[in-house]
Amino acid sequence: MTTYFMDGGLLSSAWVNAVQIVVLLAGFSVAVPLVLSRAGGLAHVVSAPQVPATFTSVFHSAGPLSGWTLLIFAPAFVISPGLMQKAYGAANERAVRLGIGLQAVVLAFFAFAPPLLGMAARATHPGLTNPNIVLPMVLVEQLPPWFGALALAAVFSAEVSTCDAILFMLATSLSQDLYKRFLQPEADDREVLVVARLASLAGGIGGVVLALLLETVQSALAIFYALLGVSLLVPVVGGLYLRRAGAREALASIVAGNLTLHVARFALPQSLSWIDPTVAGLAASTAAFLLALAARSDNRHVRDRI
Repeated sequence: MTTYFMDGGLLSSAWVNAVQIVVLLAGFSVAVPLVLSRAGGLAHVVSAPQVPATFTSVFHSAGPLSGWTLLIFAPAFVISPGLMQKAYGAANERAVRLGIGLQAVVLAFFAFAPPLLGMAARATHPGLTNPNIVLPMVLVEQLPPWFGALALAAVFSAEVSTCDAILFMLATSLSQDLYKRFLQPEADDREVLVVARLASLAGGIGGVVLALLLETVQSALAIFYALLGVSLLVPVVGGLYLRRAGAREALASIVAGNLTLHVARFALPQSLSWIDPTVAGLAASTAAFLLALAARSDNRHVRDRI
């Protein structure tokens, strides 16, 4: 993934992702009905005696990163730099509208397919405690080999799509927003391209390191979306809708949000463990943004009086 992205950038990602969408839709379109059928149907899956009473309740949560609390990561899908940068890379306005519209349809399908596989596994294998082996067990025990391979290819396609999007985000942000804007404003396109490729290589290596250190994909995604949300949600929304907001407010929001997120995650005493780090980070990010905006307004009034 790192190699083809370094070589072709956004264009290569677009073509690879187009193939991945076909594989993803085909794999889950075959796997989900077969798995549900072998589990006794959707009605049996949601009413099996071994599933808890809260199994079908959309309002149930066992705490952070469970149930409806996962909605805290929803803003990350709106302000993700990877999505925005791809939109700006479109050929024209029609391509943006069509691409984002089709993307929404595919994501809606993908939002239901993997959870249905997990629900079927919960009903048919109630003794499972390790989430890392749920999908392999479903693919091996509840699908014929060829269909299991196709479903695995669908999951892999989704991961590849996510990985090259993050590499694109890192490469453009570090080369354009950091290197060219602050470190080397006179850099030409060739130099910026070299920096972007080095940034994507570093991102690929970092991804491998994190995969070795973190126990589950969910924990990795939780860290990523939490950082994304507390860093960018308030600055992006505030910058769009508040004309007086500027770089000072954005910087204050980013610093306060990230500091609070890390303190709430790693430094709070046990008695305060109920505090969700992402919610705390978003609250601090919002407060810092508004305080910086209020200070700007006060300074402007003072200058007007003078």
